[in-house]
Order: sequence, then C-alpha cells, then structure tokens
Amino acid sequence: MWEINTNYRDELQSTFERLYDKMAVLKKSRPLPNIALHKIKESLALEWTYNSNSIEGNTLTLRETQMVLQEGVTIKGKSLREHFEAKNHEKAINYLLKLVNDDYILRSVDILSLHQLVLNLIEDDFAGRLRNGGVRITGANFIPPNASKVADLFDQLVDFCNKNPLDLNDIELATIFHHKFVWIHPFFDGNGRTVRLVMNLLLMRKGFPPTIILSTDRKKYYEALNQANNGNYQKLMLLMCQALERTLNIYLSSLPDNDYDFREISNIVSEPNSPYGQEYISLLARQGKIDAHKEGRNWFTTKKAIEDYINSRQRKR
Repeated sequence: MWEINTNYRDELQSTFERLYDKMAVLKKSRPLPNIALHKIKESLALEWTYNSNSIEGNTLTLRETQMVLQEGVTIKGKSLREHFEAKNHEKAINYLLKLVNDDYILRSVDILSLHQLVLNLIEDDFAGRLRNGGVRITGANFIPPNASKVADLFDQLVDFCNKNPLDLNDIELATIFHHKFVWIHPFFDGNGRTVRLVMNLLLMRKGFPPTIILSTDRKKYYEALNQANNGNYQKLMLLMCQALERTLNIYLSSLPDNDYDFREISNIVSEPNSPYGQEYISLLARQGKIDAHKEGRNWFTTKKAIEDYINSRQRKR
C-alpha cells in the first residue's frame, strides 16, 4: 500500500520550489494587516465550503451558501440536507482551525471528529464511525477494501503520515494521504469532504493556506484520483499544486507593496509584443510550467511569470 511511484517529481520539482518560496515570503510578511487577513479567511472558508459540497452534489450556489452561513437565510427550493451540509462544513473548518499549529500530530480521533461534524443531523448513525460494511463508488476504477480491513488500514495511514518514511515534502504527503484515504474509503458517506479537510490540516500545520479544489475541476479531480489508483500521481499532484498556488497568490496579492499583478491570460496576450498566444500560455498554465492559478474556468498569470519562463528556456539552450 505504501509503495509510492514518484515519477512526477522531475516534472514538478520547480513547482514545489516555487510554492515553498511563496510560503516563505508569506511567513516573512506575517502578521498581515488584520482587516485584510479577516476578509481573506472569511472568503476562503466560504469558497472551501461551497466547492467541497458542490463536488459532492450540493446544489447551493456560492451566493446561496453565503446567505445560509452569514445571513441565516433558508433558500427556497433547496433541501434541508443541503442547508445542513453548508452549516456542518463551516463548523468542521472552525474545529480544524483550533487544531492547527506547528506541533500538530495527526490523530485518528480528530479525523473522526471532523467526520462527525460533516454528517451531523444528516447521517447521525454513521457520523464519526468507520464503516462496517462494503461500499462501491460510482465512476471509480476500483472497489474499496473489505470492511474488516478498514480499521487497520485507517490506523496505518495515520501512522504513515506521522512517520513519513518516504521523506515526502508537505505537499506530496498531503496529496498521497488524500488518495490513500479515498482508496480506503473509511466511511459510508462524507469521505470526500472529510479528506479535503484533513488534507488541509496537514498543509496548514506547516504554514500553507487551505487548498481548495474548485467544483469546476470536479471531472479532472476524479480522473486524477482514478489515475492515482493505477500508481500514477502526476495529475493529482499537479492539481493539488495548482489549487495551493491559487490560495497562496490570494494571500500574497494582499500584501502591502506587493508586485503581483495576476490577470486573465486573454488580457495579457492581447497586449502588443506578447511573445506567445493565448492557447500556448494556457497550456503552460495547465501543465504547471508557469506561475498561474484558476478562478472558475479562467486562468490567471502575470507578465513576469511569462518572462521568467522565457528566460529559463533561454538558459537551458
């Protein structure tokens, strides 16, 4: 179970380095202005809740999720379950934030507590409890382990994360944990929302901001998990890096006197003397070869990121 194919490393090494460089800049700049920090945290918590629930089929829009959480509004035509899913996820994030610190060691009881919060008033019989029966996942290319093996596999995964025997970096470790958790599928329901919470617990304890998988990437996300089931982590690792880069960029763009000017790729290439067309720069963004992030379905980057890519190409020649 713990033999990990790390063929993705050569392709993603520069991306890992860029993300760690950004985290270092962010750490050096702390504490951030309180007003800016509060607004970012509030906005990201809302996005996190909306996107994670949307991936699982919740039909509340981002605005409706905001109304439920911040204004206490009941949305006409939406199910009671969907309202509970939004409120529960917010409570789970608040619980997670109390756990986060530099010395945090992953504990099974914390994962179970997060799961209990996710399913509170929805599936109370199963909330916070490992499954005791078989499950099948629609669209997946594997069958999760027999229920009799779940408890041991669950404990082994927590132990693997804490000991990190393969000396994975923090981003790799969180991504591998994410995949192996989904493969074990320890719960009857709520696995996806719970694993995206715990993945962020692993990252945030190291100083990273939360990584938010966008609902617009749902298909790509499931395809990446299926590829990981076959031992290929390239696509999943890249997706996690891009999601993390987005939230790092949001924080860095809020810094006083920052020089980050992220714009839609279509706007950058429309300027005179643009060296590449939109299709090529978009490809570089999707492949993680330039500093870029996604907002909805649109890619954002900077002129500097494109110039850095050109310069690196010239140095290699």
